[in-house]
Amino acid sequence: MGKKVLITVADGIEELEAIAIIDCLGRAGAELTIASVQKQQIATARKVKITADCLISDCAEKTYDLIVLPGGLPGAESFRDSKTLIEMLKKQREAGRFYAAICASPAIVFAHHGLLAGKKATCYPGMENKLPDASAANQMVVVDGNCITSRGPGTALEFSLKLVELLFGNEKAKQIAEAMLVR
Repeated sequence: MGKKVLITVADGIEELEAIAIIDCLGRAGAELTIASVQKQQIATARKVKITADCLISDCAEKTYDLIVLPGGLPGAESFRDSKTLIEMLKKQREAGRFYAAICASPAIVFAHHGLLAGKKATCYPGMENKLPDASAANQMVVVDGNCITSRGPGTALEFSLKLVELLFGNEKAKQIAEAMLVR
């Protein structure tokens, strides 16, 4: 059975992060749902238009193996303010299923809503003071139980390949990395 992954989008997200996540998990064979916390079509930080599959409200009663948030501002703030998304993330954490965020989202969303309590995490440089435990903040990707965080656009491929590894195994992540010429 395929792994179900929810990727959230909102105006102002970092497109490189979102596309890296979509690309790597798609190559792995994940069943992807791209859901907007705003409107169906969003504009990224550099005005690239992304059309979501659905709105977050359409996903509220579904179960996912992974929920992942790209970063960027004001995108992360829109995620933080989405009651539906936050409720889904809290259920995800409580159920022991994976939840992940990169760039501003670990600090702006996860830390703000207590989703990093008892967890080591990283985020975009300069936002570490928002993390409850910043002892791993200089690492590119941090996995602490079912919570995965990463720093920003330059770490998007490493982060995405780690998500593939966690869902599909090390061999699948290696295959995808080799096919993409990632060393």
